[in-house]
Amino acid sequence: MGSCLSAEGRSPLPSSPALGLKKRKSSRKRPGSRSSSFDHRREEQLHRIQGRLFLNGSSEVASLFTQQGRKGTNQDAMIVWENFGSRTDSIFCGVFDGHGPYGHMVAKRVRDSLPLKLSAHWEVNIKSDDVLKKINLNNTGSMNSEGTSFVSSDAESKASIDVEEKEKHPEIFQTLKESFLKAFKVMDKELRMYTNIDCFCSGTTAVILVKQGQDVVIGNVGDSRAVLGTRDKDDSLVAVQLTVDLKPNLPAEAERIRKCKGRVFSLRDEPEVSRIWLPNYDSPGLAMARAFGDFCLKDFGLISVPEISHRRISEKDEFVVLATDGIWDVLSNKEVVDIVASAPARSNAARAVVESAVRAWRYKYPTSKVDDCAVVCLFLDSSPNNFSTASNMVSVEQVGIGNEKEDPSGLTGLDCSGTVQTDNGVISEQRKDEASNHEEEVHTESGKDWYALEGVSRINTLLTLPRFVPGKED
Repeated sequence: MGSCLSAEGRSPLPSSPALGLKKRKSSRKRPGSRSSSFDHRREEQLHRIQGRLFLNGSSEVASLFTQQGRKGTNQDAMIVWENFGSRTDSIFCGVFDGHGPYGHMVAKRVRDSLPLKLSAHWEVNIKSDDVLKKINLNNTGSMNSEGTSFVSSDAESKASIDVEEKEKHPEIFQTLKESFLKAFKVMDKELRMYTNIDCFCSGTTAVILVKQGQDVVIGNVGDSRAVLGTRDKDDSLVAVQLTVDLKPNLPAEAERIRKCKGRVFSLRDEPEVSRIWLPNYDSPGLAMARAFGDFCLKDFGLISVPEISHRRISEKDEFVVLATDGIWDVLSNKEVVDIVASAPARSNAARAVVESAVRAWRYKYPTSKVDDCAVVCLFLDSSPNNFSTASNMVSVEQVGIGNEKEDPSGLTGLDCSGTVQTDNGVISEQRKDEASNHEEEVHTESGKDWYALEGVSRINTLLTLPRFVPGKED
């Protein structure tokens, strides 16, 4: 769903240097420029990596599908990377939901760069842990200060993991948690430096998953979502939500934003959707509390720090679905899980979810524009007879229509305020709102003002806070 706008009849995003919010103009580089963030030689090498899928298709362990909505360029992106980090038992999955005039470019850049950064930090952290173990073995007492400073190359991330967490979670979670935090932080800093992707009012959500052996670690920024399909004690298929939709309507997120002088309130024509606004201007109206990019709001409460969770896979766990909000706005967690389970072949599972979502948009919101949709289905048990070949790749199709779904509910067993969630946390139905990516680039210098919400009606959010409009009545 579109997530940025200027309130109708209100002041647009300020450009006055005195406000410290002067919007940067994206510099146009000549094709082939070395400083271009879209180095086609680098892209070609990246896209040739074996086991790395980013277009519609399937492999022996996953199914992917994305479809453009009716709001312009597909701003959703997705990826499945098998043998991740040169580990035969590791898989990386992710979906990214871009928003703003350059959201499709931001989502694709994060899709391509974040896995590389995560893999690099993961390798460094593993080596650091090995050094730490050797030092502990060689020193019967406590480590000396010199050894400590050598091992702890990033004190900020190391300090974020306390003793209680280390007792509750396996070692791989501690290592990957540090790697997630570092990779997300570096990724956001890198986006700020890009010269030909203007991330001032553009950004992307991200929900990523790393599976190594029987351990799954998930990092989430924004309101894309991960849901597990598993069996209960009666062997019935149930849905377990693994992430929290990080929106401004969550009390802890709203409190942080207001402490940073940002404002949280809803527009009169969409009272169910809380948005982030600048302190003195009714812009840009971002409908999520965490995101990559969107640097106009980074000083006012928006962050790119992921919530990170871990789950140990059991024999009852069958698959994980990662999807952008175009899916969750119209389908419940249980509906998505049932669709995947009833797909004629696992290779078609992601497509079945997207097509069901498009039909739901048309039925529930016939006058609204359907959002872009992207789905990754990761199957946790490898049953080759249920898959088609990995070469079953097709180009991205385009379709669309529609809008969102009412899904009021509460949270159960998960803490929304921290950066780490517990094992088996369960969340009842939530929903989301924003826009996504496609494998083509779109020119935005048409001179026309860009409004992400044009022609879109909104929906109920998970938690409904009292409407808060500072300095305004009603």
